Amino acid sequence: MDLKQLEYFVRVAELGSFTRAAGVLNIAQPALSRQVRLLEVELRQNLLLRNGRGVTTTEAGKLLLEHGRGILHQVERAREDLGRVRGALAGRVAVGLPPSIAKMMTVPLTRAFRKRLPNAALSISEGLTISMQEGLLTGRLDIALLYNPQPSPELNTQPLMDEELLLIGPRPPKGKATAAALSLREVSALPLVIPSRPNAIRMVVETEMAGIGCKPEISLEIDGVAAILDLVADGAGYAILPKHALATTTRPEAYQARSIVNPHLVSRLTLATAAGRTTTMTQQAMVELIQQVAGEVFGATANPA
Repeated sequence: MDLKQLEYFVRVAELGSFTRAAGVLNIAQPALSRQVRLLEVELRQNLLLRNGRGVTTTEAGKLLLEHGRGILHQVERAREDLGRVRGALAGRVAVGLPPSIAKMMTVPLTRAFRKRLPNAALSISEGLTISMQEGLLTGRLDIALLYNPQPSPELNTQPLMDEELLLIGPRPPKGKATAAALSLREVSALPLVIPSRPNAIRMVVETEMAGIGCKPEISLEIDGVAAILDLVADGAGYAILPKHALATTTRPEAYQARSIVNPHLVSRLTLATAAGRTTTMTQQAMVELIQQVAGEVFGATANPA
């Protein structure tokens, strides 16, 4: 049984689509289909049922998917063990970070990674919680930092830190005073530039406002921190974001961040991995490294009880 064919089959089965799997694997779809078909011929079993919406696994396919995940994991562990003979962990780790966190953590995290895991390879990508959660489940990501993920048997999660959400608007002209803090009810009357559902921050805002009998005044729905801040600077409305979001802009002095009270809005950053995959030793070392670097970058707010 060819390991490459097995990996191709596992990805197609997990994603339910040859098209999506071809994108993740960076291979032409006809070549991917041919390799999976060769595996079916070798095993004398139909592994996938092809339909207009994608593919589903047959009973034989479900059995091979379970074995295949274990086999591929054992191959990765074997590589790691051989790496330890040379004195260091090896392998590749793919990490997903929210944009505001990536701006502050990417450089120190990469520096620490190279020092502690010199024989391993690191991939860091930015994304919103929903897309990164999907990346964990499809195997595109090994580890991701997610804001307020919904409890799921498909994810292993542990809290990393809590962030206060602030009202961010354009800096007022000199000499024009503004309140240091606003109540959440006052914020509900302001035009907001906010991500679309089911963005984690959007859900926190709507849930907390509903708790005091009001709802947000949505001016624009924009998915992307940088675009939201650009629109705020242009006068399109206000944003509700963590303080660290201002690190994504080249002109933080153009904004004013104010506290929101009664109640405070808090977003929890969570470290997540896929429950269906056993983490390798290299990946576990990366989890510990992320916890360490987050503590150094963000201070005492990291690793909440």
